[in-house]
Amino acid sequence: MARTPRHQPGLPSREQILEFIEQSKEPAGKREISRAFGLHGSDKIALKALLKDMADEGLIDGRKSAFHKLGGVPRVTVLKIVDMDGNQLVAVPERWEADGIPLPKLRVVERGRKGALGIGDRILARTEEAGKGWLAHPMKKLAKASEQILGVVEESDNGRFWLKSTDKKARFDIPLFEIGEAQPGDLVLAELGGRAGQKKARVTDILGDPFAPRSFSLIAIHKFGIPFEIPEEVEAEALHVSKLPVTAEKREDLRHLPIIAIDPRDARDFDDAVWATPDDDPKNPNGFKAIVAIADVSYYVRPGSALDREAAKRGNSVYFPDRVVPMLPHALSSDKCSLRAGEDRAVLACHMQVDAGGQVTSWRFTRAVARISANIPYQDAQDAIDGKCEHPMLEPALKPLWACWKLLKKARDRRNPLELNLPERRITLDDAGRVVGVAVRDHLDAHQLIEDFMIAANVAAAKALEEKKSPLIYRVHEPPAREKLVALKDYLKTFDLEFALGQVVRPSTFNAIIDKVQDHDEILPQIMEAVLRSQTQAYYTPQNAGHFGLALGSYAHFTSPIRRYADLIVHRALVSAYDLEMPAPQDGSIRPVTGLSTRDFERLDVTSEMISRAERRAMEAERETTDRYVAAFLAAQIGEIVDVRITGVQNFGFFATVESIGGDGLVPVSTLGAEHFLYDEASQTLTGDDSGDAYRPGMRIKLRLAEANPVSGALRFELPEGGSYAPARMPRPAGVKHKGKHMAGKRGRPANIRHQGRKRR
Repeated sequence: MARTPRHQPGLPSREQILEFIEQSKEPAGKREISRAFGLHGSDKIALKALLKDMADEGLIDGRKSAFHKLGGVPRVTVLKIVDMDGNQLVAVPERWEADGIPLPKLRVVERGRKGALGIGDRILARTEEAGKGWLAHPMKKLAKASEQILGVVEESDNGRFWLKSTDKKARFDIPLFEIGEAQPGDLVLAELGGRAGQKKARVTDILGDPFAPRSFSLIAIHKFGIPFEIPEEVEAEALHVSKLPVTAEKREDLRHLPIIAIDPRDARDFDDAVWATPDDDPKNPNGFKAIVAIADVSYYVRPGSALDREAAKRGNSVYFPDRVVPMLPHALSSDKCSLRAGEDRAVLACHMQVDAGGQVTSWRFTRAVARISANIPYQDAQDAIDGKCEHPMLEPALKPLWACWKLLKKARDRRNPLELNLPERRITLDDAGRVVGVAVRDHLDAHQLIEDFMIAANVAAAKALEEKKSPLIYRVHEPPAREKLVALKDYLKTFDLEFALGQVVRPSTFNAIIDKVQDHDEILPQIMEAVLRSQTQAYYTPQNAGHFGLALGSYAHFTSPIRRYADLIVHRALVSAYDLEMPAPQDGSIRPVTGLSTRDFERLDVTSEMISRAERRAMEAERETTDRYVAAFLAAQIGEIVDVRITGVQNFGFFATVESIGGDGLVPVSTLGAEHFLYDEASQTLTGDDSGDAYRPGMRIKLRLAEANPVSGALRFELPEGGSYAPARMPRPAGVKHKGKHMAGKRGRPANIRHQGRKRR
C-alpha cells in the first residue's frame, strides 16, 4: 500500500524543494534546504521525512549531503568523458541512480589548452542546464578510476578469498570481502576499497575462465578500457555506406595496371597496394614511375557521422594474436575498404616519379578505382624474387617493384635513418585458439620494400599538403632528450664505447655505435635496446617537428586509414587540397563532405592528443597480450632448463628473456645464494662478494623455468641448482646491508644486496 504523502504547514512543498535544488548554485543538502526555508527544531525532523518520501517517490536521489532532481544532474559531480562530438568532449555521470531515466550526456566546456582532457578521463565538474542539454565546466581532473582491478579469484586453505592481479608488476594479492557468484579460478573485475595499507576488493563483474582461448586478449581489452563493442547505429551506417558505388565515372581508372598488395600471410585487412614501371619520360633517365594505392576510407567515413565519431574515439585498430579490435566495423575494415584481389576498390592513389638516385622528384594524388591483381604474402614475394618458386606476378609486377625499390634504398642509405633490428614475436594458434608456437618473425627484403614505398608516400602526402598550405596531422619523432643521452653515455662507457655529448646527434650517430658491436652477439641486443630506450616516443601533432628516427623533415601517416584515424585526417586534407570531393547521393542518407571539414580543422590539436593516447594504449595492450601467450606456451616447460639472455639488472635481481621466444622473467637476488651481492648502477651489474660471480645485461646463461603465469604474463627463473622464494603476501626481508647514501635496513631492499652508484634523479 502506498503511503500518504506527509506535508506540514511549516514545511516547503515538494515543488518548492525541487525548484530550490534546481536553482541552487551550490550542492543542496538537508542543511542548505533547512537554512533556505528557515526551519528549526521539529521542522528539521519533518523535512528529513519529507525528503525520504520524495526519494521513495522518485523525485530526488537518496543522498543526504547533496540532493538533485532525478533526471537532472548534481550541480557539482564526478563525470567520466566517454565520447567526442564535433570539437567538444562528451561526459556522463560516473554514478547514476535514476532508474528508468536515460543517462544524461554533458558537453564539456574546456578552458585553456585543448586536448588536456581525453576519452576515459574523470573530472570533477560544475554542471548547468542549457536549453535542452547539459554543460559541464571542469574544476579538476581526477585520477583514473584506480578502484577497478582485473584479477583471478583464489581461495586459501582457511576459506578466505583473494584476488590475484593480472598485472605482472603487482607484488601482493588483495583480500576479497565479497565475491558474489564468482568461483575460485574465475577472471573478474573487482572494485577496490578500504584505507591505504588495508585494501580490500569486491567482485563487480565475472568475465569467465582466464585460461580459455581468447581470454588473454580479453584481459587486455578490459584492463586498458579499449572500446570493444561497436554500437548498432555505427554498424548500420557502415553497412549502408558500403553500398556506395565504386565506378570510373568520377575516378581515375587504374584497373588495367598490375597493382599488387604484399602483406603478412595472416593479415586481416589490406590498406595498401603498389605498382612501379620504368619511366618513359626522357627527363627522368633510368628512373621509375610508381603508384601507392591506399583504400579510400574517407569516401565511406564522412566527417561528423556516427562512423567518424566512433573511429575517432577508438583512434586505431588493436591487433591481438587471436582477434582484432577494429577502428571501423568489419563491413568496411575487412570487406569494402580492404584491397582484395579481383574486386573493384575505391582508392586514393599517390603517383610518384623516382629518379635514378632514388629521390621522389614529383607527386600527385587522385581518387581512383583499382582492381588488385594479387594479394601476395611477404614470404611468397621474396621466394619468387629469389627464384625459389614461380609466381604469375613475377614479371609484370614484382621485378619492376624490386628495381624501383633498389633506387629508393639508395636514397634511404644516404639518409641513414636509425636502424634498430629488434626481433618481433609471432604467435601461432590452433583452430581452438590455443597457442602452439612462438617464433621471431623473419625480416625480408620484401618487408623493407613495402616499408620504403610507404615511407615515400607518407613523405609525399606531407609535402603535398605543405605546398597547398593545408592543415594536417604530422607524425613527429623528436631527438633524444639530453638526460637520456647522459644515461646512454654512462651505460656505453661500461662497454668501453665512447659517446660524445657535444656533437650534433643524428640517427647515424647511433648507427655508428651499433656498427661497432655488430659482430659481438653477446652485447649487440642490449646496445640496441639501450639506444631504443634513449629515444623519445613518436606522436601526432598539427605542428611539424620532423621525424628524427627516419631522418625526415616532414612526415605524415597516409598509408593505413583502415586502422589509423590520423591517416583518415590526412586523406581528408588531400581531398580538400586537390579538389577531389565527390558528391553524395541526392537522398540525403549520408553526409555530403568527404574532405577536411571545418570541424576537423578546429579540433586538430584535440584529435592529435586523443589518437596519440589511443596508440600508446594499443601498444601496451598488444605487448602484454603477447607476453601472456608466451607464458602460456612456456607453461609446459616449467622445471626445465632453458637458454636465456639477461636483459636488465637491478638491485633486487635480474631479468632474463628466453632465447628465440621472448618473455621476460625475474631472478630475485634472494635466490642467488647466501653471500652478499654488490650492485653497480653504472654498469648494471650484480657481483658476489665472495664468489665474484657477476650478472650483467647481455650475458647468455642457463636457468630453470620456475613459474609461467599466463594470466599476468609473468615468468620466474631460478639457478639450475634451484632456489627458494618468499610467499607473494609475505613482506620482504628488513635486514639490509647497503653502501651509499641510503641507510642500512632500508625497507624493501633484499637482505643480500649492497648498492653502489650515483643517486637517481
